[in-house]
Amino acid sequence: ATATVHAAVGGARSTVSIDLSNTYLEWGKKNMRLNGFYGEEHEFIQADCKQWLQENMRLFDLIFLDPPTFSNSKRMKDVLDVQQDHARMIRNAMRVLAPGGALIFSNNLRSFKMDESILEQFDVQNISKDTIPVDFVRNPKIHHCFEIRYFDD
Repeated sequence: ATATVHAAVGGARSTVSIDLSNTYLEWGKKNMRLNGFYGEEHEFIQADCKQWLQENMRLFDLIFLDPPTFSNSKRMKDVLDVQQDHARMIRNAMRVLAPGGALIFSNNLRSFKMDESILEQFDVQNISKDTIPVDFVRNPKIHHCFEIRYFDD
């Protein structure tokens, strides 16, 4: 939950972290406590991210969506393939993005290509080069990151 910790340190009044792995969620809770953040305003939910995004109705000012490249966990209804599933996941996240908000979509599929329909529907800025750690600048294809907003923002 590194992004959650950053959001809290940056002043987020509340956070929600979704992960299928209870182990990762426990690590996230521990990291939040180590950084002085406690309480119900920082929520950790064990769920299939694709299903949760589809069903969620709460609005968010900032969404950080960083799905795995691939997952076929027994806990999921189906397989997650970031190349195949990213357009639907982005649309579901944008559906609950508050006016003026931003979606940060990140993934580590080296051959990732953004779906053309997403580029047409939303204001998509490729911010990958600004988000690659110094240790990895020699190979920028290890990570893709986009800031996505509505065109009228």
